Amino acid sequence: MDVSPDPADGSADSPTQAPNPPAEAALPRGPMAKALGTSLRWRILGELASGEPLMVVQIAEKLGHQPTLISKHMVWLREAGMVETGRSGLYAIPRRFLPSPGDGVVDYGHCLLRF
Repeated sequence: MDVSPDPADGSADSPTQAPNPPAEAALPRGPMAKALGTSLRWRILGELASGEPLMVVQIAEKLGHQPTLISKHMVWLREAGMVETGRSGLYAIPRRFLPSPGDGVVDYGHCLLRF
C-alpha cells in the first residue's frame, strides 16, 4: 500500500516548508485554538506575519476597524502567546515563530499558518 502524499490534495512536502521550532517553543493548543476563533484575529496575524512590529492604531487602519476593537482582540492573541508587545506598544509575532520573516509563514509548532 502506497502512503506517499498526494500532490493533488496539497499534502506533499514543499521545498519551502518551514522547519518546526523546538518542542518547547510550541504553544498550548487550547488557548491558541480559542485565539484563532475569529476571522479578525486571523487578519491581525496576517498583518504581523511580515515580521514588522505594528501599533494597534496601525493594525486598525490597515484592517479598517476601530483601535479599541483591535486592542481587545490583541489581548486574546497575547494571552495565547501568539503575539508579544514590546517598546512603545508595538505588537509582533515572536521571532521564534517566524522561520523567515517576510514570507508570510508563522510556525507555532503544531500549527503552521500561511498568509
